Amino acid sequence: MSSKYNTITIVMIYALAFLSVIAGIPKILQMPQELAFLSVIGLSGVAVTILGMAQSAAGILMFQRTLRLPGAELAALAFLISSVAIFASGDTAFGLVSLLPVLASIIVIYTIKRGMRSAN
Repeated sequence: MSSKYNTITIVMIYALAFLSVIAGIPKILQMPQELAFLSVIGLSGVAVTILGMAQSAAGILMFQRTLRLPGAELAALAFLISSVAIFASGDTAFGLVSLLPVLASIIVIYTIKRGMRSAN
């Protein structure tokens, strides 16, 4: 893997990890806007808190090299749940933007798995 590609990947991993932690905090704190848009898909306050804890944990896991893959997978799931809720609430434009972290997570997952295969 080229040095430039490796640098871009690492920056993307850390940005995604930070975003995941930051996105989970309002859910943990049960901010009204989080409760409102996630209730559209039937999540209760407790479920929103659990989602926030999982999302923040995913970001923390991604800071550790050996835990990046499960962290990225958990982050992708949490971001996807939020995106589904945004689409369900009728905000298509923001829903499309909210898919960017999902896409970034998928790219990170693919890159990590590709690196694992080439190491074997």
